[in-house]
Amino acid sequence: MTVTPQGRTRRAALVSAVCALAVGLTGCAEDPDEGTNGVGKLPAAQIQTKTRAAAGSVDAVRLSGTVVTSGRTYRLDMRLKADGGTGSVTAEGTTFHLLRVGEQLYLKADAAFWKHDEDGKAAGGGSDTAAADKLDDKYVKVPTGDPSYKKFSGFTDKDLLLDGLLTLHGSVKTDGHHEQSGVRTIRITGDGGSGGTLDVSLEGDPYPLRLVRGGGAGTLSFSAWGKDFALEEPAKGATVDYGKQLPTS
Repeated sequence: MTVTPQGRTRRAALVSAVCALAVGLTGCAEDPDEGTNGVGKLPAAQIQTKTRAAAGSVDAVRLSGTVVTSGRTYRLDMRLKADGGTGSVTAEGTTFHLLRVGEQLYLKADAAFWKHDEDGKAAGGGSDTAAADKLDDKYVKVPTGDPSYKKFSGFTDKDLLLDGLLTLHGSVKTDGHHEQSGVRTIRITGDGGSGGTLDVSLEGDPYPLRLVRGGGAGTLSFSAWGKDFALEEPAKGATVDYGKQLPTS
């Protein structure tokens, strides 16, 4: 039997009328998972498994927000993919740029960054000031054996970052339907939120969209999943190579 447009309209009107009549008895609530990818109906542990799998299945993502580690707050705005990443990091009021292409890591910052040690104390000596001036706004190659390499390369490693960040601690449960930047989400929590909360997209693939880390360890947003971007080494004229170790303050 063929249903005409008029028939569909009458049927929709009838459903609405029945719903309105029954609202006092049943609430006739809308299904929050209607038209979604369906993960909102799953147990929290399965949602976490699916969102981690979705995050690992694509090569590119943008990550922005704050991460608190070892008592220090880092504000990140990074584009990441399988073979590297690029973006900015702000710590202690100072912003520097990171670029990793394959194994090669570059760090670009102004002279003030190079004139201070990692605790924010001024470096002494005229030679330090002269070296800092030469590094001002240049991409500095970070040697793989330098302590800074391990410290900063992690900010450019998609798999390493996501594996560490997308883990909720404690008992994982769902915490209702929400919305992030106009996208419907299902929220899961670890230990009622003390172990972190994660909003997972209900539209398209179940990508993680927003993470609040447990213990006040930062809040991060994820976007541009699967959107490729250019990743190229800087021009030679914009690069300084310090050999085996960066200058120390």
